Amino acid sequence: MKAAIVFEKGSIPQYADFPEPEITNENEVLVTVKAASIKNLDKARASGKHYSTESEVHKPTIVGSDGVGYLENGSKVYFFSKKGTVAEKAVANPNMMVAIPEGLDFSIAAALPNAVMGSAMALKFKAGIQPGNVVLVNGATGITGRIAVQIAKVYGAKKIIVTGRNEESLQALRELGADEVVSLQLSDEDFKTRIKEIHNESPIDIVIDYIWGHSVEMILSAFKGDGTFSHTTKLVTIGGMSGDTIQLSSQILRATDIRISGSGLGSWTKEESALLFSEIIPEMFKAAVEGKIKIETEEVDIKNIETVWNAEIQTGKRLVVRI
Repeated sequence: MKAAIVFEKGSIPQYADFPEPEITNENEVLVTVKAASIKNLDKARASGKHYSTESEVHKPTIVGSDGVGYLENGSKVYFFSKKGTVAEKAVANPNMMVAIPEGLDFSIAAALPNAVMGSAMALKFKAGIQPGNVVLVNGATGITGRIAVQIAKVYGAKKIIVTGRNEESLQALRELGADEVVSLQLSDEDFKTRIKEIHNESPIDIVIDYIWGHSVEMILSAFKGDGTFSHTTKLVTIGGMSGDTIQLSSQILRATDIRISGSGLGSWTKEESALLFSEIIPEMFKAAVEGKIKIETEEVDIKNIETVWNAEIQTGKRLVVRI
């Protein structure tokens, strides 16, 4: 069969022949793949730089961690697999599959789940979002940040604040449900002042963070209490685009009811991971069919995988490989 294969760690995937996968146990099924999205996770795993690949011995590998296609009985499914998905055939575990509803295009079904993992899991399980909560999405102009805004709305957020550097993309988030926008292009003092003003007007319950680094330092500084009772705020970090470390004053933690956690592979319980496939992704597929969640895609044929692997994709769009 044809597949997108990384022959050496860090090299660009090539469109080449690869042995068809074989079913080795009763917990596997064969999927005829029709589309698969390419994400930062897939590129990091292909390069060997992702923490989930540290102990792996490299060998020729099919890229991709999830995809959509047909089962042998003709059912349309989304599936997750650690054995590679950008190929004509793939092996999947039935417990990590979701039926694709009528009316949902293969490309949208392929593009949406990873963004759901990077937003709904944090909102639901790490932050415990409740209807009426006020949510701040830090670094909201990326694909997953845009989905986080929409899912927060689906979960009943009363108010959504977004931050980002791209002014045009930031303002466009108002159409997706954002109520307040705060530019990271502001000076540090102006940014902290604005966050503090918003927090005083409508206390922020949840911060979903995609960039970490200095912006989080400023947000935490804006939340710093003065020794009186403070509002409980849960900060959940999902990405580190602005740096992997921050400086955190112990005074902020002592003077403020701030609770910091992370959301990503390895941080979810088995029960939460199971609910991702049995409840959360199906719910978000339904929301997409109903027009409550929108995601833009840029499609390419698998034959052109080498050309597009390192190409710059338009902001807010997910690259989807059609097979």
